Amino acid sequence: MFVAKIHVLLKPTVNDPQGLTIARALDRLGFDAVDAVRAGKYFEVQIQGSDELTAEREVKAMCEKLLSNPVIETFTYELELV
Repeated sequence: MFVAKIHVLLKPTVNDPQGLTIARALDRLGFDAVDAVRAGKYFEVQIQGSDELTAEREVKAMCEKLLSNPVIETFTYELELV
């Protein structure tokens, strides 16, 4: 079995209102060293099987078809054998 740890973030050119709100709130709380915040999503997906190449193909397809919007988001993932 594998666990895929998937990070989805907005592309750098896409405005991130949630990140801006978090950055302002951190500043109000006294964290004035924060320059910027980008908000995103994190998923952990367990995948049955022992073939790493097949698991990687499935994770990539999941990200492209459902977990991310390829127009405005990018994704990265790590695959771990459990």
